[in-house]
Amino acid sequence: MLDAIKNIFKINLGVKKTERVLVFTDRINKTNTYDESDIERREKLRCLAICTAETGKAFCKQVLFHEYPALPSHGSEPPREIWELAFGKNTIALLEKKHLLQPILNKKANSAILRQAEEIIIKNRKNAVNCIIALSNYSTSHTRFRDFITRICGCRYASMPLFEVSMLEGAMNVDWEALEIRTLKLAKIVNQAENVEIRTSNGTNLFLSKKGRKALADTGILTKKGAFSNLPAGEVFLAPVEGSSYGELIIEWAPTRQLKSPIKLKIEKGDVVQISGKDEYVKYLEKKFEENSLNRNIAELGIGTNNSAKRPDNILESEKILGTIHIALGDNSSFGGEISTPFHQDFVFFKPSVKLLYKDGSKKEILKNGKLLI
Repeated sequence: MLDAIKNIFKINLGVKKTERVLVFTDRINKTNTYDESDIERREKLRCLAICTAETGKAFCKQVLFHEYPALPSHGSEPPREIWELAFGKNTIALLEKKHLLQPILNKKANSAILRQAEEIIIKNRKNAVNCIIALSNYSTSHTRFRDFITRICGCRYASMPLFEVSMLEGAMNVDWEALEIRTLKLAKIVNQAENVEIRTSNGTNLFLSKKGRKALADTGILTKKGAFSNLPAGEVFLAPVEGSSYGELIIEWAPTRQLKSPIKLKIEKGDVVQISGKDEYVKYLEKKFEENSLNRNIAELGIGTNNSAKRPDNILESEKILGTIHIALGDNSSFGGEISTPFHQDFVFFKPSVKLLYKDGSKKEILKNGKLLI
């Protein structure tokens, strides 16, 4: 296990002796209730974060560690103190002086606010940390925080939400070079298409447009400036054109468990317009849709490329399983989309068939019943 943690610094991030690394996690918010298994999993994640921070001290100039009360959902912006540790006190003070930080944290920043914030961060980017290992339960991948720190400051970012110790010997025990080659090749093929058709044997059928959108490769190799990836890694993902998606999604797996019975989502003009099913997870989704209509957005299509990923009951690993796809709802503003909302939730679909549609009207099947055909 310790060797796998060391490899995060040595292989995945390529940390140098002169660099500074920020490791953070989120602790259970005592205002909420949790079952015993979730409490145990969250405590193990916290312990892993502490162990990772301690291990990292042998590889770099400085390791910063911080934990904070958990936020409501994946895609929520991390709190002010994380921004300060990542970008530097002076940078955050300037953002606050100009009244820019709070709208960003609330996911209500308009283009003018974002532009001003970027200008401040650009001028002070030398104060930012070199690497971040995000071991929070809730994902920070699809946030302005992650986008700014990687794109503007060149920070290398390993996002590890819902991570479990068993993954160190499972999905993290992969041939990273082969994974990178496979993922980059698939991304290149997907980027030649304009539209995508998806079908599964359980009734899922979805059409979406990627016209003008770039498919990105999540390879787990984060040695280049500004690199970002989930760990475990292994997917090609893109933000579908807003308003383009239509069809039906039959969900059989929630992020950390199999549903008692399937949930059906009807999709029209890029949004979930109807939800039906008997599993209690329906109520959670209905609540999220009521909180913000933007949470209905079909935000992402991802294709798994990690042949060592096996677990279906943890979204961090299951969405990387070779031959699966995942569809996300909510925010996609940090990877090419236009929807900004403090919610991003992925759902995995097994044994899908996927066809790429080209500008000239031709089609190419890249997945057939879960088998990658490239």
